[in-house]
Amino acid sequence: MSESTPEKSPRLGVALIGYGFVGKTMHAPFITATEGLELVVVASSNSQKVHNDFPSVQVTDSVDAAITHPDVDLVVIASPNQTHFPLAKRALEAKKHVVVDKPFTLNLEDARELINLATQQQCLLSVFQNRRWDSDFLAMKTYIEAGKIGKVVHFESHIDRFRPKVLDRWREQSQPGSGLWFDIGPHLVDQALQLFGLPETVEANISLLREGAQADDWAHVILNYPNHRVILHCSMMTAGGHLRFVAHGTEGSLVKTSPDQQEPQLLAGILPHSEQWGKDSDETIYYPADGKKTLLPTPAGDQCLFYQGIYNALRNGGKNPVSGLEGLAVMAVIDAAFKASHSGQRQTLALSPQEVSQLD
Repeated sequence: MSESTPEKSPRLGVALIGYGFVGKTMHAPFITATEGLELVVVASSNSQKVHNDFPSVQVTDSVDAAITHPDVDLVVIASPNQTHFPLAKRALEAKKHVVVDKPFTLNLEDARELINLATQQQCLLSVFQNRRWDSDFLAMKTYIEAGKIGKVVHFESHIDRFRPKVLDRWREQSQPGSGLWFDIGPHLVDQALQLFGLPETVEANISLLREGAQADDWAHVILNYPNHRVILHCSMMTAGGHLRFVAHGTEGSLVKTSPDQQEPQLLAGILPHSEQWGKDSDETIYYPADGKKTLLPTPAGDQCLFYQGIYNALRNGGKNPVSGLEGLAVMAVIDAAFKASHSGQRQTLALSPQEVSQLD
């Protein structure tokens, strides 16, 4: 009688690479809040910082030790942007499933290499586009897809902040992967692609506006579609008076003034799955054809759904919540915007016909 094949454990061990703002504030809480995921080890140079939050989690200053840990199935990369590609490659070579924080990579060649390697290794590769599950975006998506404003002709997405002083941190230094467009651009682009698909061309103005700025701190990008336009905007010099989303269509308009509150909730100590989690009291403004303002409910956000999707993909055969190919599409727009800003000319996306067909 042959031995039966042992069943896979329902639990997935996770290694978190990096415990800076994103690793501490977002990845760790979402991982530990997801049933079936267990945070086994964190690669960090500050073990006390990790143990203050998770006393029983192993901490190592060796990234390779975390990646190759025998109890780890999934490696989450939340380290500085320029390390995303080499660390993801190392994890895939170790036959680990991988989640990469945005930006996926710094160029298209690296993104393609990771996608091909993941296929060869038969590993899941995903990009942490958590803002697909933001309340503000879900409101716009829900009402646009329901035909509330007819056919969209003009869409704007803004993530603006007021940080006039340049800080001494890698995101604001002159180095590969720094700057606001690499930081905020992937969120803006991914949401736009989820709503409208790939644009025909991209126009952009990406600039340094603050005194002493070393990396871009202002970006205004236009995605051109056959019958509508999408404006993506981010700035470090906006103290007030801005909106999160605006959509104008053939039968009305939608406006969302305030952003999703999950990040502020996490910073305030509100945990995922609690009663307040993801709720957004800022209603969505709807202007029908007669121009009379109506308030529509804003659905609750839940970025935990990303990691629930990862677990479901690995254990239940579900769909990868954000595929490597979708990450490549975002990087193609990011890249086109940089080239458009530098050249002053519209750019097409550097995607192959096969990649485009797979994304349709």
